[in-house]
Amino acid sequence: MQKKLGVAVAAALTLGFVGGALFYNGGRYAAEIGHMLASNDSVDAVKVRQVGEVEDEHADADHGEAGDDHGESAGGHAEEGGLVLSKAQIAAAGIELVDVQARAMSTYISLPGEVNFDEERTAHVVPPSAGVVERVLVGLGQKVAAGDGLATIVSQQVSELRSEMAAAARRVELARTTFERERQLWKDGISAEQDYLQARQTLQEAEIALANARQKGKTISPQGEAGDGSRYNLRAPFSGVVVEKHLVPGEVVSEASNAFTVADLSRVWVTFSVSPRDLEQVKVGQSVRVSAPELGREATGKVAYISRLLGEQTRTATGRIDLDNADGIWRPGLFVSVALATESHEAAAVVPASSIQDVEDKTSVFVRTAEGFEVRPVTLGTRSDGFVEVREGLKSGERVAATGSFILKSELGKGSAEHAH
Repeated sequence: MQKKLGVAVAAALTLGFVGGALFYNGGRYAAEIGHMLASNDSVDAVKVRQVGEVEDEHADADHGEAGDDHGESAGGHAEEGGLVLSKAQIAAAGIELVDVQARAMSTYISLPGEVNFDEERTAHVVPPSAGVVERVLVGLGQKVAAGDGLATIVSQQVSELRSEMAAAARRVELARTTFERERQLWKDGISAEQDYLQARQTLQEAEIALANARQKGKTISPQGEAGDGSRYNLRAPFSGVVVEKHLVPGEVVSEASNAFTVADLSRVWVTFSVSPRDLEQVKVGQSVRVSAPELGREATGKVAYISRLLGEQTRTATGRIDLDNADGIWRPGLFVSVALATESHEAAAVVPASSIQDVEDKTSVFVRTAEGFEVRPVTLGTRSDGFVEVREGLKSGERVAATGSFILKSELGKGSAEHAH
């Protein structure tokens, strides 16, 4: 008992010196220590309290550092509606900047159209004479040059015609010999002038018959080839592609048979329908834009023809565009859209369509600032050729993000989510 009392007294003296020192130095624990002594708190309890205070101080320090880290992580986002990006970050993200400029903008009407063959360069090849198909020389879709053989046909009529030509040629030869002899005899005074005149008439008639026979032969062979007996070749009238073939070996054909269709696809026609209310806005020679959404292709041309009559079924007028098709992209039968410019005006502020983004249900653009980008709502006007008129929100000379603007939209969304948490 006396031993425990001695320990308590020693502890009290020690704490008294500590408390005095703390009070002397302005320590904040003097009152608490006195209260602990009055309550018979042990030295161990005081030690635990001091450790707890130290841990609280470290916790406060850690909390402050965490707060600083949070502020730094959000440093990529400026005030609400903006982004902080350096030039290097903009270049790394592949964001292209464009200047807001004035530009002529056109208003278009869109009309349905279809690609067709150029009827002036499309031939339905038919046999000039009835016969039997011996050989077919080309296949469907094959390219041919002018004069290339398409098929070989055996025809009795051709055999008779060639015999007629040969006989006419022999008669001309005989008549010319007789004429030369009679003319010499008449000059020598041996024969009468009547015999000479008769020989000349006979020669002229033979030459006329030969010319007629040759003319018939050209309907079968425009190149004037002699041919082989009863055979003749059906030939391409011009360079093009075999788009239809209706012959097989052994088939009997006549002058009415549609054997082949050859089309020059280097140019095509685009036909489109014009309603009566739009007729006054469509003129021959007017520039148009032809687009095929399925192909992702677009071409420009001019209106070549507008019909004077309305179709009985559609009650619309038909227009035609001559379109270059050297690459073969525009295939007959393809449905297209024909856009015709009806009016044009000068817009003060125009940006590429890729600059426009919807941010929080507002049509906006990202305007370049000294720190990065500012999100700015805009009011749009006419769209034309991949550009958009901005009627309100921008002025000429400002710079906006074009290609890659969706990256900025995504980054802005991430920043909004971080602030929400």
